[in-house]
Amino acid sequence: MGEPAMINDAAAPAKKQIKKLSLRESIDLPLAVIVFTLFAFGLLMVYSASWQFASGSGNSEYITVLKQFGFGVLGGIAALILTFFNYHRFRRWIVPIMVVTLVMLLAVVLFGQETEFGAKRGLFNGSIQPSELAKLIIILYLSFWLYSKREVLDKWTFGLIPMMAIVGVTAGLILTQPDVSAAATIIFLGVIMFFIAGGKLKQLIIVFVVTAALGFLIVQINSNASTRLSDYWNGLQNPENASDHVKWSLEAIINGGVFGVGIGRSTTKFIGLPVAPTDSIFAVIAEETGLVGAFFVIVLYALLLWRGITIANRAKDDLGKWLASGVTLWIMIEAAINMGVIVNLVPFAGNALPFISAGGSSLVTVMAGIGIIMGVARTSKLDPSGPEGTKHNAVVDLRRRDRRGSVSSSLRPSGNRK
Repeated sequence: MGEPAMINDAAAPAKKQIKKLSLRESIDLPLAVIVFTLFAFGLLMVYSASWQFASGSGNSEYITVLKQFGFGVLGGIAALILTFFNYHRFRRWIVPIMVVTLVMLLAVVLFGQETEFGAKRGLFNGSIQPSELAKLIIILYLSFWLYSKREVLDKWTFGLIPMMAIVGVTAGLILTQPDVSAAATIIFLGVIMFFIAGGKLKQLIIVFVVTAALGFLIVQINSNASTRLSDYWNGLQNPENASDHVKWSLEAIINGGVFGVGIGRSTTKFIGLPVAPTDSIFAVIAEETGLVGAFFVIVLYALLLWRGITIANRAKDDLGKWLASGVTLWIMIEAAINMGVIVNLVPFAGNALPFISAGGSSLVTVMAGIGIIMGVARTSKLDPSGPEGTKHNAVVDLRRRDRRGSVSSSLRPSGNRK
């Protein structure tokens, strides 16, 4: 099915939007409460982790948390706008948006200012990190691209190979910064989106093999990636041989115990825990609020996962399902990696803890992602009849399992579906 079919499919849901919703009805309250709780708790922990460093640098002790609050407000505005934006209309601008994102990534390589570690991550003195934006944009772009190619994904020349090129170019530009963790996240998101869209197992296995081979090559030629993998492996065998980051994080967790030492009373954030307000924020949470506070944060992310997948399952079409589930899984991947690094479950990566870690680009981007999920939920409410052939309490299955070759699912006898 070609591009014109996509236009017709995208236009169809818009015609059904005859129901008017109030502001309260337009916002998914459970998701909003979860996100607000994470953000509010994050502000408290960012202040606790940053005030001394800010004061020691000659700035106000509130400067970091005030910036975080400002970025949160900006992200909230973006989320509110996207909530009322029909996600089908992204199609008009998705290609220009992707091009702009790639140009920004290229601009970082050419004109970005180097950090103290020699990497180029941002524009305008590091205030904007396009690699964070690229994670959300790749989900948007692939959702629309896979939706337009959904009937020919089984064909290599129309499906997997072009998709790998799209993801590869994006990840390659990020890798040249270099930002190995962000590039790996982009590739991982590409695989997830292809899986959700109904990609065949043999294709996914080939992608895994190719990705593993490229990963091995990167580790061999990139000293930073090699060091991270070596520290990770040594830490698995003996925590005393782990990286300094992991050792300080584990000390913070041990100090915190069950109930924590109290908000603001962490010691590791002052004497050794690296980048406490960003990469190590979960270690600060574990030390100051204990296992109880850490578990509270994990529960909030689990609830966000439940709500996001519920909204995806109630979407009117595959496009809505893939957008909502893709954004939800991306946020969960970011959270899992950040928390996993602290206890050496995964190799060190610079992924932020969504809604909590200090950082404007990350916060605004994940807030915008929440707005997209809200927009999918609102569109579903505008047509309460529910997805065709789907019950709202059905088991979640976001993959297109009923495709057989080039035969359209709408023409296939129901008895042939699984």
